[in-house]
Amino acid sequence: MNTKQSKITELNEKQLHALANIDIGKAAVLFTTPFCGTCKVALKMLEIVAETNVPYHLYQANINFTPFFREHWQIKSIPALVIIENGSIAKTIYAMRSVADLYEQLT
Repeated sequence: MNTKQSKITELNEKQLHALANIDIGKAAVLFTTPFCGTCKVALKMLEIVAETNVPYHLYQANINFTPFFREHWQIKSIPALVIIENGSIAKTIYAMRSVADLYEQLT
């Protein structure tokens, strides 16, 4: 039996609104869809990076159920990793090249 807890929290739009309205320091939100193969690979890479205890709160959101943020944050394609620092978007990453690259972006 696998009892391992993911370090990446899945959020719905209401939870994402709450997150956007508080200052939690550094956060990263990976936008995906369930049937996107590239998204699954990006999520797996982010899960590996999460094991290194990067200084970011890590989240995942289904872009189909977060239309406000898709428009407000101008997300152009998926997967998209939105990096938030001090309540503002620091950058959006669309190309998840490797675990090492994601680690560098988040450290």
